[in-house]
Amino acid sequence: MIVKTRAIVLHTLKYGERKMIVELLCRETGRTACIVGVPKTPRGRVQKQAFQPLTMLEAELDIRHNVQLQHIRDLRMSLPFSSIPFSAEKMSIALFLSEFLYHATRGEQCNESLFDYVENSITWLDGCEPPFANFHLVFMMRMARFIGFYPNVEDYREGDFFDLRDAMFVCEAPLHRDYLSASDAQRLSQLVRMDYNTMRLFRMSHTDRDRIAEGIVRYYRLHVAGFPELRSLAVLKELWR
Repeated sequence: MIVKTRAIVLHTLKYGERKMIVELLCRETGRTACIVGVPKTPRGRVQKQAFQPLTMLEAELDIRHNVQLQHIRDLRMSLPFSSIPFSAEKMSIALFLSEFLYHATRGEQCNESLFDYVENSITWLDGCEPPFANFHLVFMMRMARFIGFYPNVEDYREGDFFDLRDAMFVCEAPLHRDYLSASDAQRLSQLVRMDYNTMRLFRMSHTDRDRIAEGIVRYYRLHVAGFPELRSLAVLKELWR
């Protein structure tokens, strides 16, 4: 079955001398793993630069449900980046988000709303001006609404804690250790209410931002099967100091 779809590159893995396995998030087919031949000459049809983290593509896939790795019949970059590859700060966010999405969307079936959210977010990041240090925090929390564990912010009251296991604000600290303190729960409730245009109004110290990022990643680890610690988070935190 031939499927034409928009796609976002999440992860690549070298496979032999002249092939790659490319993990895509596709609007029509959800998470899709493809095998791609990479020619050695610059005139080759499929070039490695088309598979950099979060690159947005228009792809034509040959989908066969009895195989694990699909084939790409044709592709082109749908929206070449204007700033992400040339900004150390934006590139660090892109690398983090590609690793985050690779694990957070594993096994995700067709989810057009999720895809549109991710695509629009990447486009916003590429076109924005500083400050955008809170981008990854807002992105992660708002994405939770598309995969089923978005907290009910209306339940928040000043002084509440946030129970990461039950995804809810509570008036007393849980008996387990998977929760955010009252001060961090307040920051989380503010983040959830923000969008990319208003997040610049919310200022956090580097220490607070790092702690909230770790808390949100732990939140995903509790709710997404097999979600690991993210290696790129340490790089992101170091660059934004």
